[in-house]
Amino acid sequence: MTDSTAAQQFQVDLRGVIDLLSRHIYSSPRVFLRELLQNAVDAIAARRAADGDGGRIRITPVSDGSPEFVMRDDGIGLTETEVADLLATVGRSSKRDIFDLPREDFLGQFGIGMLSCFMVCDTIVIRSRSVDGSAPVEWVGHSDGTFTVAPYPHDIPVGTSVHLTPRSDTRALLSTSTIMELAETFGRYLPHTVVVDLPGGGETTVTEPAPFLDGDLERQLVYGHELIGAEPLDVIPLNVPGTQTRGVAFVLPFAPPPGARQSTRVYLRRMLLTERADDLLPAWAFFARAVVDSGSLHPTASRESLVDDDALEQTRQEIGDAIRRWILEVALQDPLRLSQFVSIHEVALKSLVRHDDELARFIVRWLSVDTTAGRLRIEEVARRFPRVRYAETVDEFRQVASMTSAGGILVNGGYLYDADLVRRMPELFPEVEVERVDVVSEIDRLDLAPLDDRAAATSLEERARAALEDIDVAVRTFERPELPGLFVADPEVLRALDRGRARSAGGALWGGVLDRAASAVSGRGAEEPAARLCLNWTNPVIRKLASTPPGRVFDLSVQLLYVQSLLAGHHPLGPNDRALMSTALSELVDRAIDTDTPSAAEGAS
Repeated sequence: MTDSTAAQQFQVDLRGVIDLLSRHIYSSPRVFLRELLQNAVDAIAARRAADGDGGRIRITPVSDGSPEFVMRDDGIGLTETEVADLLATVGRSSKRDIFDLPREDFLGQFGIGMLSCFMVCDTIVIRSRSVDGSAPVEWVGHSDGTFTVAPYPHDIPVGTSVHLTPRSDTRALLSTSTIMELAETFGRYLPHTVVVDLPGGGETTVTEPAPFLDGDLERQLVYGHELIGAEPLDVIPLNVPGTQTRGVAFVLPFAPPPGARQSTRVYLRRMLLTERADDLLPAWAFFARAVVDSGSLHPTASRESLVDDDALEQTRQEIGDAIRRWILEVALQDPLRLSQFVSIHEVALKSLVRHDDELARFIVRWLSVDTTAGRLRIEEVARRFPRVRYAETVDEFRQVASMTSAGGILVNGGYLYDADLVRRMPELFPEVEVERVDVVSEIDRLDLAPLDDRAAATSLEERARAALEDIDVAVRTFERPELPGLFVADPEVLRALDRGRARSAGGALWGGVLDRAASAVSGRGAEEPAARLCLNWTNPVIRKLASTPPGRVFDLSVQLLYVQSLLAGHHPLGPNDRALMSTALSELVDRAIDTDTPSAAEGAS
């Protein structure tokens, strides 16, 4: 009888593991070559630690003259015991234990890399000879989970060769063209020589020095052009000794599209990990693209991304510091380049200086904002206007701008980070006073028409309401005589207009009482107008309109003023508004033409 409490060994379904690798861990069967390259690099590292020799990898793709794929390395090789221990235990990363080397000396850490070969073939043959002088050995593994280990009867040099015979559906993956592409993608900058045999004889070397590590600016610019599709604005050296991370960041000569994600290219000990790491640069540094090689950052099990741990956070922080230092140096040493950089990447810089006092001192003056005087640099705003008013939103800016006096300035704080930027101006320019404004406070300051004109203004309001039907009309005095009217649709602004009317009629004594009463009424859901046209009594056209007798011309004029106020406030025109504008304009033009055209009798005389 079997003891049910005795410890038992898990049984591994190799086909299930292979399916797991292909569907959920590796992004593509193409990664099999990367896994083989990593094993070869690890073997060479162990060989060099043992006797200082080794450093060459040769790949023979499948072709008409070669039915099997072969990768050979001159690494440390394996004994019969090591072959069984390394290759027969799924999930055990035992190379560093066998070779007694530190973890960071190996790229492979998870003990599943060799299984990726089963995504392209059903049988893996490995022949190896150890540097310790023991006899060659052959390991043959099958996708059904069985394997054999036996002495290999032929003499082979120290090192290891992997032999794969593709299935019919994977032959193209092991062909010369595909293997060349994959070898260049994954192993182009490996510190060892990687060669690929050509079908007609001869070989080609795919490895070369890494341009992002050699400090040659010309090579880096050429590489940067290849990476981003244009010549970089500049190259920023990156070095994080704590995680053995080095490389460069290329400053983009164009603004990336909205929502674009970072795509840092990451190598681990010169082996490509990913071309699209989006968590290595700080979030604000979307004006840069980086290429780095690291010796201590940790890959995930798929070796296609990085583990988000303390090492990654430290690296990200120090890379961010390097990019900040570059901006500061450019600000101090090359104003022309800084101006070019700012014009391209202004949004990123506005995001950065909000929380960076040191950088803000150099950069803020170069940033620009939208104002009633046009688009101006912060430095120019501070120099020309000791009192700076700003609106928090684009809609508020559009409405308040129409009421701003010609001698002052209003800044549009509605665009990304601009309000934060303006609020920081007094820190950098102590002589500047900054004030936030809104439509409600501006409307509250508008007065009714002068007492002598009150009757005419009230009559204008009543007749204009009749001409517009669904739109309420109020007459106020603006500081801008050239502005005929302002369209208001915000409920709180409409209440402010009513408070202003009551306050002017009742005097300051009742102002607070009326404000509280208006608030209480609005809180109870009292009926309020949906929109209002506020006419400017100081405008000559409005004064003339007040003296125009009732009739069709008056109605048409009010309707056009209403449409004009919509357009001036950047409000969208609805179908009814467009029809109203078309009808009113056409009829007024017809009346003007009829008035100016001589009658037939006058023409005959």
